[in-house]
Amino acid sequence: MNKLEKLLTQLETNISKFNKTNQKISKSNVGWHIEHTLLALTRITDSLTNSTAQDYRWKFNFIRIAVFTMKKIPRGKAKSPEVVQPKGNYNIESLTKHLSNTKARIEELKTMDKNKYFDHPVFGHLKLKQTINFLEIHTKHHLEIINDIQK
Repeated sequence: MNKLEKLLTQLETNISKFNKTNQKISKSNVGWHIEHTLLALTRITDSLTNSTAQDYRWKFNFIRIAVFTMKKIPRGKAKSPEVVQPKGNYNIESLTKHLSNTKARIEELKTMDKNKYFDHPVFGHLKLKQTINFLEIHTKHHLEIINDIQK
């Protein structure tokens, strides 16, 4: 879990640069990537909390194996679901508040039943440990984009 917490700290250091853009890297600004990442973390944590272990179904998924092995999401190959796309305005205050709430939600993962799962739209059912791994990969992916925007 420490890795995810460190990644959240890195997100936090970029909040002050939320308006920064670079159209060659992304159509969205730094703030959008931060907000999207926080939305994903929160929604996925909600999904884990509300899951029922006996509904978990494992299924072979080559894309999941590739992404989890490489620990990298290819850029521009997928579109994030509507539910985790930022809407409206965000600013330093709203991003800071959302980050604080997200950190508290991430703490819940430490005591969660290992058989809870998240149903990812591409990867299928991911148990808690795999979900945390995905959250790390996803957060790192957006941090790399944020860093590239700022270069």
